[in-house]
Amino acid sequence: MTSAAPPFAFLPGAPGSPVILHVPHSAREIPADVRAGIVLDDGALERELDHITDAHTAQIAAEAAKRSAVAPWRFVNGLSRLVVDPERFPDEREEMRAVGMGAVYTRTTHREELRRADADPEPLVERYFRPYARAMTDAVTERLAAVGRAVIIDVHSYPTERLPYELHGEGPRPPVCLGTDSFHTPPELLAAARKAFAEVGETGLDSPFAGTYVPLEYHEADPRVSALMVEIRRDTYMTEPGGPAGAGLDRLASALATLVDAVSG
Repeated sequence: MTSAAPPFAFLPGAPGSPVILHVPHSAREIPADVRAGIVLDDGALERELDHITDAHTAQIAAEAAKRSAVAPWRFVNGLSRLVVDPERFPDEREEMRAVGMGAVYTRTTHREELRRADADPEPLVERYFRPYARAMTDAVTERLAAVGRAVIIDVHSYPTERLPYELHGEGPRPPVCLGTDSFHTPPELLAAARKAFAEVGETGLDSPFAGTYVPLEYHEADPRVSALMVEIRRDTYMTEPGGPAGAGLDRLASALATLVDAVSG
């Protein structure tokens, strides 16, 4: 008897590439037993998925990988972030707990009930969050062993208009927001991103979303791991809130490929 395949995929790139395109929020799938713990009816859940899902970001990453001279590796989540959000801190360090959006969400983007507030998050954390975190840690460890460094590029999107759950949504909402970390985002990585995405439009810094993802084992501990979050405003490539992609997707994939190549050498 074989175990079930994990709900995420680490997709190979070039052996010498340090780049991992991390796509944590692109999927809408929710297992039936997890769906049973969500209080929204089916229509409301579909609307919430429209708002919360970083639609088409897996496709942007896949197209960028095809266009890169040195193919990056890709770590792609196959489940909705309404199952667990793998980028949250799993404890009191997570500021989004204030709006019911820690590792396991209890509130929606509009601050309505998603799960009962007294629901125990631990079973979902144990089943989904920790295996994801271990696998992402292993992916970074593998790249460090192979090429001596790892560059995590977090691929996200965000809505044109601020949603009620956003804690810091009062600032600028540029076509591309670059999220940084004071330890893991070196100036040359940020400069390469600004240059690569210039053709898309203005790039902003840490507004409306800040920070970037680094596995906790390496967080603020290993400078060989660099990281940058790329937050793409959704009106640049798709119909909001959850509609199809448009022509802008190709331009964004090309820009992301340019960034990948700039930091691969």
